[in-house]
Amino acid sequence: MKKNALVHTLASGLLLIAATAHAEAGILSCEALKEKIATKLEGKGVNNYTLQVVSKDTETKHRVVGSCEGDKKKIIYKKEKAGAKAEE
Repeated sequence: MKKNALVHTLASGLLLIAATAHAEAGILSCEALKEKIATKLEGKGVNNYTLQVVSKDTETKHRVVGSCEGDKKKIIYKKEKAGAKAEE
């Protein structure tokens, strides 16, 4: 019976470690997400915009297009006037 309890404990521990590693792998850096969003926007022909990384608590009138770093920050999209240079 002790052998079964040990195997069960080890299996549970391995599952917990695997779940933790999977959750951490799901945390996307802001720069990586910003690049993905920019690629999608450019693929749709969108230009004259900026993407800005801000704290999740930052109030904004602009559109939030993503969250990153474990939901600690967000990325906001600002449409620029035609002819204005987009910052990234």
